[in-house]
Amino acid sequence: MYQYDQYDQQIVNERVEQFRDQTRRYLQGDLSEEEFRPLRLQNGLYIQRYAPMLRVAVPYGLMNSRQVRKLAQIARDYDKGYAHISTRQNVQFNWPALEDVPEILAELASVQMHAIQTSGNCIRNTTTDQFAGVAQDEVVDPRPWCELIRQWSTFHPEFAHLPRKFKIAVHGCAHDRAATLVHDIGLEALRGKGGELGFRVAVGGGLGRTPMVGSVINEFLPWPHLLSYLDAVLRVYNRYGRRDNKYKARIKILVKALTPEVFARRVADEWALHKDGPNTLTEAEVARVAQHFVDPAYRDLENQPALLEQWDKQHPGFARWRVRNTHPHKKPGYVAVTLTLKATGEATGDLSDKQLDAIADLAERYSFAEVRNSHQQNIILADVEQGKLLELWQVLREQGFATPNQGLLSDMICCPGGDFCSLANAKSIPIAEAIQRRFDDLDYLFDIGELELNISGCMNACGHHHVGHIGILGVDKKGQEFYQVSLGGSGGRDATLAQILGPSFAQDDMADVIERIIKVYLEQRSEDERFLDTYRRIGMTPFKERVYAVSH
Repeated sequence: MYQYDQYDQQIVNERVEQFRDQTRRYLQGDLSEEEFRPLRLQNGLYIQRYAPMLRVAVPYGLMNSRQVRKLAQIARDYDKGYAHISTRQNVQFNWPALEDVPEILAELASVQMHAIQTSGNCIRNTTTDQFAGVAQDEVVDPRPWCELIRQWSTFHPEFAHLPRKFKIAVHGCAHDRAATLVHDIGLEALRGKGGELGFRVAVGGGLGRTPMVGSVINEFLPWPHLLSYLDAVLRVYNRYGRRDNKYKARIKILVKALTPEVFARRVADEWALHKDGPNTLTEAEVARVAQHFVDPAYRDLENQPALLEQWDKQHPGFARWRVRNTHPHKKPGYVAVTLTLKATGEATGDLSDKQLDAIADLAERYSFAEVRNSHQQNIILADVEQGKLLELWQVLREQGFATPNQGLLSDMICCPGGDFCSLANAKSIPIAEAIQRRFDDLDYLFDIGELELNISGCMNACGHHHVGHIGILGVDKKGQEFYQVSLGGSGGRDATLAQILGPSFAQDDMADVIERIIKVYLEQRSEDERFLDTYRRIGMTPFKERVYAVSH
């Protein structure tokens, strides 16, 4: 992973001291709330329902064990003993005291972490596939390109005050596990017919109040021009994006208003002015960054299917976990392991300080001291030897990390909702827990199969409900919390937006509603169909008829 040089460290240290002085002046009354607001947002600090929330940047979801231990210490010393993994692969603290935030930032800086550009109208954390660099289906490792984008975008003076926040995702696999098509810019790294490297560029995706799937505006952008082309996209947006209405300020609104074709032409015209300028990448510059992402010291191993099958027979729980929570690795003898943070009764994506310390230990013992956060709010150990899988599973069971539900209904994405967020219309966490309890039978979950259920507490869609196979949105009805259900979304290569099932439901009805939806699927599915496949084949009507016939 990337390591700070002396200039990186100096910049982060100076930002800490700058914010320490700004906070002191605010607490003394020398800065007004209006004056302090942009300063705190530049350092990742929000004011939530009950306390400040500090969002810590985790570039493309990658951390080392030392950083994880620091997060554990911060959770213990400055928060209520836990942290939260966000859908943008960052880490959030929900209960820091304002006066402690400068010290928290200093603690983060000591392990090469910060909270810069995790909020505000700027380019946010660039995200990617949680299996980047190790996946068997990978065409290009996106991590060096994510790092190049991070270095280009951090403190970029031209894009510090965009019309609205701006999100970029990159993937380089046959399967899009980074939901790139619902980002402001989605990049797919790919090879041309002659093996040359380039990027397919999609622009104008996004969720929130006006969800849209991005439009491809460049089918193959040669790699040397990646940053200059991104410059052109951002300049067109900065120039023409709406600033009079924050609900219409995202780039997706501009792309739709102009049409993708016209937007692409404006980008091309802008790009022509500086296509071969200082931002043109060289092999030397790419190599400088790529050296931080070389393979770890893998052992020369072979795949061990016979051993794994033997363990499967001896330990049915291990077999179930291995099927769901391990991912094929490019290196023989290794697998990537997902620790799902979705045990029943636990808030989705939350980790205690003790769990963080345990994960750091696991990373050092089993995965070259590296940890990854996923878009699905889980933790990944990317480089585990197959011969150590049974031992790891036994340890994970003791620590509560071995729930074998990765990719299943109970492995849901869920925002903090009304329990924490001042923007939320309704609580999300109790809905997630009620559904998890209803579907706590692992045999039933395995029979249902792959199913993505996403929950958001408001139209900002932090829980990505628009692209869930089943999506749930909290809504306010005359001061009461209700929930709108949608079906058929996907954030993958075949990205689609879910369609609303019908009128919303009360909180106590939600588990029943989801169960009726699942029963229609199980009755209607053909062999090997996922929920999404069945929905696309039979449409909305059978689900609607079953749910509302009972509800009304």
